[in-house]
Amino acid sequence: MIEIAETLALPFRFGFMQNAFLISVIVSVPTALLSCFLVLKGWALMGDAVAHAVLPGIVLAYVLGLPLILGAFAAGMLCAVATGYLAGNSRVKQDTVMGVVFSGMFGIGIVLYVSIETNAHLDHILFGNILGVGAQDLWTAGLISAAVATALIVKWRDLLLHSFDPAQARAVGLPVAVLHYGLLAALSLTIVATLSAAGLILAIGLLIAPGAVAFLTVRTFRAMLWVSVAVCMGSMVAGVYASFWLDSAPAPTIVLILTALFLAAFARRQVLTRRASARRVARG
Repeated sequence: MIEIAETLALPFRFGFMQNAFLISVIVSVPTALLSCFLVLKGWALMGDAVAHAVLPGIVLAYVLGLPLILGAFAAGMLCAVATGYLAGNSRVKQDTVMGVVFSGMFGIGIVLYVSIETNAHLDHILFGNILGVGAQDLWTAGLISAAVATALIVKWRDLLLHSFDPAQARAVGLPVAVLHYGLLAALSLTIVATLSAAGLILAIGLLIAPGAVAFLTVRTFRAMLWVSVAVCMGSMVAGVYASFWLDSAPAPTIVLILTALFLAAFARRQVLTRRASARRVARG
């Protein structure tokens, strides 16, 4: 029995695994909270767009000798603002504009990356390097996560109304523009915080799946916030733990667990819906 317990606890004995578990817990809170608003507002593609668009900002920040976080944040906000401006001043729908903008910025980022000499691996930027995070990554992710999570928790009612009915939010006197760009800023910052854990491409899974699972599971938004955090944190910790024994990459393993949970929640919702329909037919 003792040997089994020691074997199960083996991943926690290594420093790099401890850091991986710690950053998983740190970034799971803001990504889960933000995913609820993105799902409710229908901004799944916006999260994907910003995640891809930060690449040229990272490369330019590296070339100029600036902190990578500044470049990533600036590029993410540029993508979000440009998307909103083009969609508001043309007949093209927003999802089409987002597809054009983020693919263009991602292409620029790739071209810039291959034109410079750097020790940074593109795979780590795109897919994350959760097993190689250090103290600086933990501090950066921790500070950003704390700021974003605090802002979302304090303003969740205003953001909920803005996400559900912007016209009503404007009618009751809420600063709609501030809430809109504040949510975009939170999205950009959260993606920066998840760079080490999941990378640019897989970050979208953390920003959408927890909220989608919670949306299919509970009926109130308050409960949705709690469930999404539990789902995201549990999936990230379980994914890192499973990757140790499976000898797989942690980030894809985490996303696969989130996908499995979404499919399970979807199947459960389908069963409950059919049972409710059957009861209504029987009563009628």
